[in-house]
Amino acid sequence: MVFTLSIYYFTPWIRFDRGPNLPNQAVLVDLAGRRFYMFWIEIWPHEFFFVAGLLIMAGIGLFFFTSLFGRAWCGYSCPQTVWVDLFILVERWVEGDRNARIKLWRKALDWNKAILRLTKWLIWLIISVLTGGAWVFYYTDAPKLASDLVSLSVPPIALFSITTLTFTTFIFGGFMREQVCIYMCPWPRIQSSMMDENSLTIGYRYWRGEPRGKLKKNFRSLGDCIDCSACVNVCPMGIDIRDGNQMECISCALCIDACNNIMDRIGKPYNLIGYFGLNDEKRERSGKTPYSVWHHILTFRIVLYMLIWGFIGFALLFALFIRPDLEMSVYPIRNPLLVTMSDGSVRNIYELKLFNKLPTTQTFQLNVSNPISTIEIDTSGKFSNIISVPADSIQTKKVFLTAPKNSLAAKIDKTEITFWVNNIKSKKRIYAKSYFNGINQ
Repeated sequence: MVFTLSIYYFTPWIRFDRGPNLPNQAVLVDLAGRRFYMFWIEIWPHEFFFVAGLLIMAGIGLFFFTSLFGRAWCGYSCPQTVWVDLFILVERWVEGDRNARIKLWRKALDWNKAILRLTKWLIWLIISVLTGGAWVFYYTDAPKLASDLVSLSVPPIALFSITTLTFTTFIFGGFMREQVCIYMCPWPRIQSSMMDENSLTIGYRYWRGEPRGKLKKNFRSLGDCIDCSACVNVCPMGIDIRDGNQMECISCALCIDACNNIMDRIGKPYNLIGYFGLNDEKRERSGKTPYSVWHHILTFRIVLYMLIWGFIGFALLFALFIRPDLEMSVYPIRNPLLVTMSDGSVRNIYELKLFNKLPTTQTFQLNVSNPISTIEIDTSGKFSNIISVPADSIQTKKVFLTAPKNSLAAKIDKTEITFWVNNIKSKKRIYAKSYFNGINQ
């Protein structure tokens, strides 16, 4: 819980120097600037396939870990689980242990109960506000937004987002808890298709624990389970793991710790409740050792998930490292398709976009590979073939290409042309292909 919450709350405050005119927040979803920053990585709108690839990897990773260990994500890393654990920790600090909380619940309302409840709810509310604020910090400069919150000059959309997330965190973590996992989350109903007899899931070794019964002196006909219900009392989902693997189980392993504690007290072996595969039952029942961990891991399904997951990750890294710092795109403007000038020459109009991903302003010279008489770029009323693109930005310009009256490009339907852009300083060249539309005489 400390590890996951530390990542969530402190990541927006990490600084990362990207150079002048660029945000210095290490992780930032800049909706206004249409950028996603993660340390040295910058994702542009047309590169959203990187984000899509990460989401696919997250989905396959969820399949992979579920096939291995059941709902390990739900039990240890799911935001609902993490915040419920935090809220329960506050509840334990304020109201006492489980028995004290049950006693307080059954007690009639008085000043002591009211003060304890209000104190608990106030701490929950503070946590919820910090949670909502931390989420919004990922979408804007964190120190500035914090300053705006203190001075009460926060933008309305940020205030609305913080309020909404505060309300949902307070309700879901404080009051709905396991109801969110059982009724609102679709994963419990999907997980069964991800698991088989090799999956290491939390289960009760009934062949060792049954028949269960209260511990009595010199009573040897019972199993190891003394029916203390410790596993039921600690379960955040309110289930009895001794009834078998159930949809509600989130694999948090609290029942394992509770049962091992009891086994230690009564002098019985550990792991009456523990991780095992269903195909371990016959071996353990006959007194043999269970299958090794590698037997459970090296299955066709898990290896396939690993290969797919690794292939997508490698492809994303490869695409990330080979992507250029400068990109361009050219699109013909089709309304009108062409314009016939007074001297009989033919003009086409194009929309040129230059993507400068470098931290400094770059100047480019535009040329066309085919015999076109003039190249003109509209730059605020001035026509030139020189374009200056500011640092880390996109420059969109209209380009006018004119072919002489008797030229081949003016006479035939379409002529393939190539736009070349030369970086005047670095001498790098990039190109894009398009067509010149003629009169087709």
